[in-house]
Amino acid sequence: MTAIFERVQKSFERQGMMQHLDARLVKVEHGLVELVLPYSDKVTQQQDGFHGGAMGAVADIAGGYAALTVTPEGSEVVTVEYKINFLGSFKGGELRATGRVVKGGKRIIVTTAEVVHVDDEGKTSPCAVMQQTLVPVPKNY
Repeated sequence: MTAIFERVQKSFERQGMMQHLDARLVKVEHGLVELVLPYSDKVTQQQDGFHGGAMGAVADIAGGYAALTVTPEGSEVVTVEYKINFLGSFKGGELRATGRVVKGGKRIIVTTAEVVHVDDEGKTSPCAVMQQTLVPVPKNY
């Protein structure tokens, strides 16, 4: 496990919501983070598809942790704003969110995230796209 993966993993493990929803990190590189959210009754809307709030949450987290990979040790990031487009809702399988840094600055960081649905046979379908602005903050734990 790389140092950058360990740094993100330690922060991710403090995310009560992500732990409650059984999300997991699968890839961490400089400027890129990928995570997975399995389908369960914790993440559905009234028609049993993945809820938009769940899609927004994994997009926000993937983009946020991608941003963290470009900040100095001793800092964290917080989301200031994001805009998301929902493209579809699916049942079963899992959501895979990939966050990428577009611009990593000292005062603001801009990221994008793509959320896709992966069905039980491995077929992927687009669910959501997001753009996000974050700011670095001191780590306080």
